[in-house]
Amino acid sequence: MGNSNQKGEQGFLRNLGTGLTNWTEKWIPDSFVIVLILTMIAYVLALIWGFGKEVGFTDRLYGGIQAWGKGFWVYLKFAMQMCLIMMTGYILALSPPVRRLLDGLAGAPNKEKPAQAIVVMALFSTLSAWVSWGLSIIGSAVLALFIVRRNPKVDYRVLVASAYLGLGCTWHSGLTGSATLMMASPGNALVKSAIKDGLIQGPISTGSTIFHPFNLILVAVVIIVVTWLMAKMHPTAENTYVVKPELMDQLKIYEPPKRETAESPSDWMNWWPGFNIIIVIGGAIALYSYLKGKPPGNWLTLNNVIFFFLMLGILFHWRPWSFLKATEESGKAVWGIVIQFPFYAGIYGLIKFTLLSQTFTGWFVAISSTSTFLMFTYWYGGILNYLVPSGGGEWLMTAPYVLPAGQQLGIPAYKSVIAYAWGDMMTDMIQPFWAIAMLAVAKLNFRDIMGYLMVIFVVYFVITSIAFLILPLL
Repeated sequence: MGNSNQKGEQGFLRNLGTGLTNWTEKWIPDSFVIVLILTMIAYVLALIWGFGKEVGFTDRLYGGIQAWGKGFWVYLKFAMQMCLIMMTGYILALSPPVRRLLDGLAGAPNKEKPAQAIVVMALFSTLSAWVSWGLSIIGSAVLALFIVRRNPKVDYRVLVASAYLGLGCTWHSGLTGSATLMMASPGNALVKSAIKDGLIQGPISTGSTIFHPFNLILVAVVIIVVTWLMAKMHPTAENTYVVKPELMDQLKIYEPPKRETAESPSDWMNWWPGFNIIIVIGGAIALYSYLKGKPPGNWLTLNNVIFFFLMLGILFHWRPWSFLKATEESGKAVWGIVIQFPFYAGIYGLIKFTLLSQTFTGWFVAISSTSTFLMFTYWYGGILNYLVPSGGGEWLMTAPYVLPAGQQLGIPAYKSVIAYAWGDMMTDMIQPFWAIAMLAVAKLNFRDIMGYLMVIFVVYFVITSIAFLILPLL
């Protein structure tokens, strides 16, 4: 009877995952097409509600385009920062010391107890994503391949689903969260605008967001619950999806370049570790000089985090050529950020430089109260994230009306940022965009893991929704 029930549960999960994935693939276009569609929608909304009644239709047409163009290039610096967040984490995941660490972790679980492998995978994914989402995307994929080679009895679908948990459960609550780091960065254009508008007094310290006790406790609760759930969902031996030898041969793990005999001065320089060591020493001194005398809550800004992970990547790769080849590999993952962020900024311009921000603010205030605003912001962030799978890009679009709406309801800005951050990553686990790189390594389709992630999503949604009903009371 137990086996029959478990087969039924596995069948339900597969059907649920396949159905939702098929719907997504049929109806949700590429993220670039989505940002173009959202641009057109924002432009139409600006024509309707973005100008005073005295402004004629022709002037609205021109004014909307003018606002879009005014915002288009505002966030080139931020786009570059997002690319570097992704690349530095990716580079670090491909470094020899991290690979050795992952190989060691893969050997920790008991081969006769595959659920232990799921626990290791889930903990690494969620904790590494809290440290760096770029590190988690590829580091988790590499660890999954190491684990499946050492633990042939583990269910491969549950393992890869566990590897994706960090992107849906913890990343935006952690050290490389886009919205939290953006609001903590003094030179950021959005921070300057919010200060000018009287929405905040200054940059929002990460001590009030990332390291707020509410955020840390919620992270701990989520990690414990989702890890336990993933381990419980591992099927019995007869229902386990194991990797066949022919698939195992296709699972390639990135190999750092091997040092060759130097045949010329240029070869020698490409492999000389002295360059890396000198740069890292200089970087450490520079970072210390910047942080010296500042309270720890002000240490984490976008530039500081990027600089730290960049120096760590250079050190861990040890030789210039190894670092450059890892950089080349990581560069393949950032093209979407490069081309899409100016369009996100254009939508920001349509909202910020017309009356749309005031209109949207009024809508949020109308449907919310002091006790429900943060939960509604959390839900809204999750819904919008399914269409705009970019934490930073989405925050550019929502901050101009979420922050003033919270202010009108007496909600501190840092709480609005926390609620948005959690909402933004809520639907990542059922949105295939950020899984593309991982699944390319794992040789699976998103529908293979979607059913398991749906179960996690439902439980996660309930826990976090309750949490954001509690946050206004703190």
